[in-house]
Amino acid sequence: MPLLTIFVRNNFKMISSLVTGGAGFIGAHITNELIEMGHNVVVLDDLSGGYQENVNPRALFVEGSITNYSLILELFEKHNFDYVYHLAAYAAEGLSHFIRRFNYDNNLMGSINLINASIKFNVSCFVFTSSIAVYGGIEPPMKESDFPHPEDPYGVAKFSVEQDLKTANEMFGLNFVIFRPHNVYGEYQNIGDRYRNVVGIFMNQLMQGKELTIFGDGEQTRAFSYIGDVAPHIANCVNHPEAINEVFNIGADQEYTVKELAETTQKVMGISGKLKFLEARNEVTHAYADHSKASKTFNQHSYTSLEEGLTRMADWARTHGSRKSNKFENIEIDTNLPKIWLEEN
Repeated sequence: MPLLTIFVRNNFKMISSLVTGGAGFIGAHITNELIEMGHNVVVLDDLSGGYQENVNPRALFVEGSITNYSLILELFEKHNFDYVYHLAAYAAEGLSHFIRRFNYDNNLMGSINLINASIKFNVSCFVFTSSIAVYGGIEPPMKESDFPHPEDPYGVAKFSVEQDLKTANEMFGLNFVIFRPHNVYGEYQNIGDRYRNVVGIFMNQLMQGKELTIFGDGEQTRAFSYIGDVAPHIANCVNHPEAINEVFNIGADQEYTVKELAETTQKVMGISGKLKFLEARNEVTHAYADHSKASKTFNQHSYTSLEEGLTRMADWARTHGSRKSNKFENIEIDTNLPKIWLEEN
């Protein structure tokens, strides 16, 4: 759909946006940003990884799954969405090897339900949160011009959705913007999820007086990215004509080892913890991205420091307290499953 049509539609009615996964971490921040921008926001979330308390009270909350196509069609018909911000996914790269069917049902087929509905109801732009997991183990810093080579089912699903959006654009004119964030942390993160979000895991373990668990030697490097440097650009991308039908890496530029993260997390929490090194798992050792394209498009040239971002998250985490870490109940393959994921919390 031409950008002029977006302008005309938005000039004559309140902008209506759907945020999937809006009770989750990044989705809740996107919802807040959109509401501040004047959008009417509908949040769709099944609460499998998020919390209703995260949802802005000015948004309409609908509890449900993106795998429910009848519900998706009902929402699109009722609300006539201008934009779809698709963040609903179970984003556990390591665990995705062992929950392959669940991963593809939720992260791929659920996304196709949304793309189909967006085509049927003439959505102006589909904003998709992918991941640098699509790159796999290529030499960092990863660039948008690098051809993806995902090494886990989660990355495979994300890249498949990216490809489907491009074909939907070519066949039906559905505009899109794709973001590939990485290692995002901050307020609203589910610190009780033992399978993902290492910052939240560390903070939760510290508040519970437990050892900080690290897979391998802790020398893996990641550019941990504060949510405040990511969410505003994802929300506002539809107002940048040059961003339409483009792919962007988004996140911090400075990489740190997991051990350095553990040390800084202890510092900001004011709690000393013992490091417990576990058997290495199958994961990319060094993963960080080049953001020059996003910096130019969204005019972002500075980022929140790791210590400052962790301090903000620590203040929020202390206020909300630790969370029980529940086991994923539907493991499909237990061969080579890390032992710690089998333990009771």
